[in-house]
Formats: sequence, structure tokens, C-alpha cells
Amino acid sequence: MKKILALIILPILFIGCSKESSNVTDESIVVNSGFTADGYSTPIGGDNYNEIEENPFVNVADEAVSTFSIDADGASYANVRRFLQQEDQLPVKDAIRTEELINYFDLDYEFNEAQHPIDLNGEVSECPWNGAHKLIRIGIKGEPIAGELPPSNFVFLIDVSGSMSSPDKLELLKQGFNLFVDEMDVQDRVAIVTYAGSAGVVLQSTLGTQKQTIKNAINSLGSGGSTAGAQGIITAYEIAQANLIADGNNRIIIGTDGDFNVGPSSQDELVELIEEKRDLGIFITVIGVGRGNLNDGALEQIANNGNGTFEYVDNVKQLQKVFIYDYSKFFTVAKDVKVQVEFNPENVQAYRLIGYENRVLENEDFEDDTKDAGEIGANQNITALYEIIPTGNDDFRLTPTFTIDFRYKEPDSDVSIPLNLEIYDDGNTFAQASDFMRFTASVASFALVLRDSEYKGTSSYNYIIQWFDNTNLSDPHGFKQEFKQLVQKAESL
Repeated sequence: MKKILALIILPILFIGCSKESSNVTDESIVVNSGFTADGYSTPIGGDNYNEIEENPFVNVADEAVSTFSIDADGASYANVRRFLQQEDQLPVKDAIRTEELINYFDLDYEFNEAQHPIDLNGEVSECPWNGAHKLIRIGIKGEPIAGELPPSNFVFLIDVSGSMSSPDKLELLKQGFNLFVDEMDVQDRVAIVTYAGSAGVVLQSTLGTQKQTIKNAINSLGSGGSTAGAQGIITAYEIAQANLIADGNNRIIIGTDGDFNVGPSSQDELVELIEEKRDLGIFITVIGVGRGNLNDGALEQIANNGNGTFEYVDNVKQLQKVFIYDYSKFFTVAKDVKVQVEFNPENVQAYRLIGYENRVLENEDFEDDTKDAGEIGANQNITALYEIIPTGNDDFRLTPTFTIDFRYKEPDSDVSIPLNLEIYDDGNTFAQASDFMRFTASVASFALVLRDSEYKGTSSYNYIIQWFDNTNLSDPHGFKQEFKQLVQKAESL
């Protein structure tokens, strides 16, 4: 039977991005050109986004090593889709986190690893938007769960404040949690915590055999009042701890528009609160909803710093993706997954990490087990792309173009485990690259064009569609085909 980790639903007010967790600096906050003094861009309707400054090219002679945390979120893609489909406009730049567009999609990476819960792959090809450059793809696959998943301890933390009254917020979440309950096994447990002016327990931890009781509690929820999200978080963790399942799934799912306005509400305060709970063996999933006061920046940082992932729900099909099709992602198989890439100066002159701007780590953080990083769920895929400038070395096939070191922790461990992979350049053109490379490059190029990036090269909507049409990947739910429709919609705008 399908299983999912304990979930919490969480609201959040305006939260300024801390310097440790993003690239925002005092100098980069421009109050009079679309950014608030807290580091948010406030482009339309009161929605808040953290500022994104794209990663530049780095000369290998100056720094041959690049380190970052993986990012398993998919929220940005769903939000970009909402701009295009529902708002009938191009998304604002700071709503576009390229790695989340890429990692929204399921890819059939193979899993052949016998000793580790993650498997690795990679390749080099010509860069499609700059023929003088090359593109590197790094793929990570989470171990599929064989047989039944162990019992799960869930907590739904649901924002029922007044700002959640519109149909695309609380009512949409209620539909999603009803779908989720249908996926629960009989030995799973779920509690429901809500918050508005204060936190309240709507349903004590209840076995999955009582599905109708759980659904009745969900369906009874209504909205009204202010938003005391921090107290809701504290209460949810208390209940999750009280019902902790050793060697099981323990997760809080937070459903909210992120509009905190009672109690601790700054991004620093909320991140500090989440960090205090991070070592309890309880993971989180943050589900963002709505528009007009969506605090995307805060919600993303809550997930980043709390052993969690961030998704955005804009329609019923997205509910099905998050709560049914991707149910295994709620089961964490590896946490604090870090990637360190060392480029061979014989073959690579310069490199640029595409996306992952607020996931970049200092090189010394790689072996520091106190430094938080991203999680990967069962059967989940993560992809990272680098654009590189080759040296022109004629013997590039003889030595690795780059070496990748990874570190991860078991979900219940505080000690990281290393593994590595060497990647050679076989001289492939883009047409000779794998379908995985052509598809992920198409999605990355889409983000570059939407951002009007200085690094977009010859990227265009027409080229993106051509590259996509030359892929042949499994698409059981039509999300990849929908991507092509979004590209066409963006072109029309």
C-alpha cells in the first residue's frame, strides 16, 4: 500500500533571506527597483520572492572546485505554470528557480547501486545554446523502496487563517489531504493541527483504519482570523514527537500561503525555529498555495533549512502529482546530500552552475557534517547542469573532464558517507547526447529565456520545442507534454 511521511502545513509571513542561506547581500537589496528592505521582490499582487542573482562563470585557474547542496523542490515550476496558465502573463524573474523547473519532472534514471541509497550518473555534450561551450549533466537517483513501506507518522499542519479563504487555498488543500488519506495504510497515523490566531489540535494522532474520521476532520475546516504560524509549528512537532515511530516515516506537512502575522514571523525567526527541530528525526514538506500574498521566499527557506521539500499546488492535477503519483518522495532515503565537483584544468577553462543559487556551499562545508543540505526521497531523481568553456585540449578524451564527490547521511544518522564518480567527455554533439540531457537542457533553456538571462546564448522558444521534440522519455501523466504547451504559451505572450 502506498505510504507517505508525516506532513505539516505551515503559514509564514514576510521573511527576509538570511545571508547564510542565499546570495542576498545588503548591497544587492534595491528598495526602489522592485525589492523591499527585507530582500523580497514584490512584483505583483503582494506575492513575495527572494532575490535571485544567477551564478557567474568561474575560471578554473582561480577555483577548480564547486560545491552545492541538492534541491528536491518542485514549487517554482508549478508557480511558473500558474503565471502562464492562470495569470496569462510571463512569470517574474525571482519566481524562477531553474533547478526546481528541472527537478519537477520524473526521469527514469537507473538505480544499480548495491551499497548506497543513492545512485549516480553523468555525461558531457555540446551546449545547445552556445556551440563553443559544453554542457555537463549530473544525475542522482534515490533508492526505490522494495515491498511495503514501514509505518508512517504524519502531522498535517494547516493554515486556516483569514487569508486562506479563497478557493485556491484552503479548499484546494482539503481536496489534497483527502487524496492523501486514501493513500494511507492501516498502520499509518495522522494528526491534524491548525492555526489562525492560535494553534489548535483538530484531530489527535489517528490510525489509518479510521479514514472517514480523518476526512471528516479535514472537511470541517474553515478559515478566519490572523496567522500564528510559529505556534502551529511548535504544536505540530510536539505531536509528531509524541507519536514518533522508530525506523518509520515521521513527517509534518505544512499547507499555507505563508502569510504569518502573529508571533515570530520574520524569515530569520522562522528558520531559527525550524533549525532547532531539524535533528528530531522528523522531516517536513511545505505546500504553498494561492496568489496575492504568497510568501514563496519564506516557504522555500523554511523547507531548505528544515530537512524538507517545497511544493506549490495550483490545481487538482498538481494535487494528484504531489499526493499520489510522487507519494514515495515523502519517504526520505538520504539526507544532507552534498555535491562537490572538481574540474580538470587540462580540459575546462571555466564553468557555471545553472541554478542552485541559494544552494551553493563553501568548499569547506562539504566535509562539515553540521552543515545542512538537501534530502532525496525514494525513487526520486535530482539533476544539476553546468555550462563549461573547454580549453581546446585535443586529448580531452584521455582524462576525466571532472570528478564528482558526494556526501550523504542515512535518514537517522549524523555522520556523512562519501562516494564519487569520474566523468569523461566522449566528444558528443548535443544530438548524440542522452534523452535525459536533451530534456533537462530544454527545461534549463526555458528558464534562461524566461529570465532573459545574460547566459541564454541562442536559446529561443522555437529551439526549446525542437530539442524537446527530439526526446523520447516516459510521460505517463502528461507533465512533459504539458511543458511543451507552456513553452508555446510563453512564446505567445
